[in-house]
Amino acid sequence: MPESGLDLLATGLDRFESALDAELDGVASGGSMFKAVRGEYGSGKTFFTRWLGERAKRLGFAVSEIQISENETPLHKLETVYRRLTERLSTSSFPPSALRPIVDAWFYALEEDALAAGASEDDLAGDVEKLLAGRLAEVSRHAPSFATALRGYRSALAEGDEATAAAVLAWLGGQPHVAAAARRSAGVRGDLDHFGALGFLQGLLTVLRDSGHRGLFVVLDEVETLQRVRSDARDKALNALRQLIDEVHSGRFPGLYLVITGTPAFYDGQQGVQRLAPLAQRLATDFTTDPRFDNPRAVQLRLPGFSRDSLVSLGVTIRDLYAAGAGAPERIKTLADDRYVADLAGAVGGALGGKVGVAPRLFLKKLVGDVLDRVDQFEDFDPRQHYQLTVHSSELTDVERNAAASSADDVELDV
Repeated sequence: MPESGLDLLATGLDRFESALDAELDGVASGGSMFKAVRGEYGSGKTFFTRWLGERAKRLGFAVSEIQISENETPLHKLETVYRRLTERLSTSSFPPSALRPIVDAWFYALEEDALAAGASEDDLAGDVEKLLAGRLAEVSRHAPSFATALRGYRSALAEGDEATAAAVLAWLGGQPHVAAAARRSAGVRGDLDHFGALGFLQGLLTVLRDSGHRGLFVVLDEVETLQRVRSDARDKALNALRQLIDEVHSGRFPGLYLVITGTPAFYDGQQGVQRLAPLAQRLATDFTTDPRFDNPRAVQLRLPGFSRDSLVSLGVTIRDLYAAGAGAPERIKTLADDRYVADLAGAVGGALGGKVGVAPRLFLKKLVGDVLDRVDQFEDFDPRQHYQLTVHSSELTDVERNAAASSADDVELDV
């Protein structure tokens, strides 16, 4: 999936735009927001959050997308979630991890503010220290080591000790096993814990704001994986999620737009949100009405998933974008016309047991790799004559394989 230009591929998301843009503006003005996105597998939850993240990035937000998983990033260990957040942190100017350029920009901004206030070169270091202490005063009430680590990072840079500076910044990003000598030189101890992570998140938001960013957009993707972990870990994770929501609503994290994604079973089932009544109450949303009238301002957003028409519309958009940069644009539009795209979409949906909602990934893979690339490169290639859709079990995801379970492993369809 591309990381930019997602507006060009968005189908059916225009009804969310106005409300979500207003929420992003509110967060950029010092507010905070929590949003839950629900949809079945294949409904486009990841695409939706990346599309929204791209909009946030254009508004001046930093962005981080985190995959929740039992082994790599368990939700009940917020110190690990924070570490992944800093590893995946990006801005419009810097790819992951953008933590170091953000911190460097913050110190530069402090120096500029100190000079603008009349500081001399001799007084600059002391005045920057005063600004640092003032800007992080609220953060230091909960996580004093955040400011201490920043001071240690700056000191190491001033002394030309790049190795220590990098190690201290890694510790600031929540990395474990940082060399004891580096921690000692910065005046910090141990590794970040669950409660310290919330204070560090608060500190990161302050640094982002003061370095010219309007906020932080964070996605916790695939939260439904909590349903498959041990019951004790699941209960801790659900409580951690409840705690995060409450902290966002309390105003502790100005500039944070936090999004989670999950399946309807996660939100509605007894192995998910419903297992913790206070969490269920916070996420309660009415979905009994026609989806056309879903409230985009509600805490939960429902993604209806792909229909055959929306799949075809996406395919036509991809075909046109491909043709615009191809060597043989007219041949592509002629041989892979709208009717052919529709036939291919129907065939892929049929190969997946008629479950069009899980078809987009496979459909686009076949359309681009098997059809458009060949039409562009071979003058005598006609997909209606020379291409027969073949879907092998080995190229399917688990969800796609389950959808195709009623068919043979190899499905061959004339298109």
